[in-house]
Amino acid sequence: MLFQEYSLLLVSASEPFNKWLLSLFSHDLEKARVTVKNGINAARRVLSERIFDLIIINAPLPDGFGTRLAADTCLNSEAGVMFLVPCELYDEICAKTLSSGVIVIAKPIDTRTLEQDLNILRAVRERLRGQEAKRVRVEEKIEEIRLVNRAKWLLIERLGMKEADAHRYIEKQAMNQRVSRRKIAESVLQTYK
Repeated sequence: MLFQEYSLLLVSASEPFNKWLLSLFSHDLEKARVTVKNGINAARRVLSERIFDLIIINAPLPDGFGTRLAADTCLNSEAGVMFLVPCELYDEICAKTLSSGVIVIAKPIDTRTLEQDLNILRAVRERLRGQEAKRVRVEEKIEEIRLVNRAKWLLIERLGMKEADAHRYIEKQAMNQRVSRRKIAESVLQTYK
């Protein structure tokens, strides 16, 4: 199990469980960034300050069960969230959290099953990481288009160019100078604003 590339938040008030989980992966967790919190409020505080890749919540917690924490964390972050619940509550908690993307696991749990579930959690995180990267690229492309359009309109206003000529000018300058259209647009905006 390779955890060195992940930051992990373990929310659990059960010291025996915490020791068991951390001992299973001690060789990998030495390099990982692991934070352990024993309650919902402490977890919310650390989540407001830091971003985690993986979050494991072992219910119940001293200040609540943790269902809302699990759902909120899934909805408001790109973290993979595993929620360990007593077996008798599994169906009820699944029904409440499924639409949020929470991975619910019934307790008690054995070592092999936990290892498999952690691999699922890592796979979910990698998928979310890929989606986040795509989203960022799309946002950057949209921002570039906006800048180029603003620069084109400045060229039209200030130099009397036609839209096609302004567009060609930005494209040609980017190609000649071997820089992005964004750089040329930023230069035009700075020059003519």
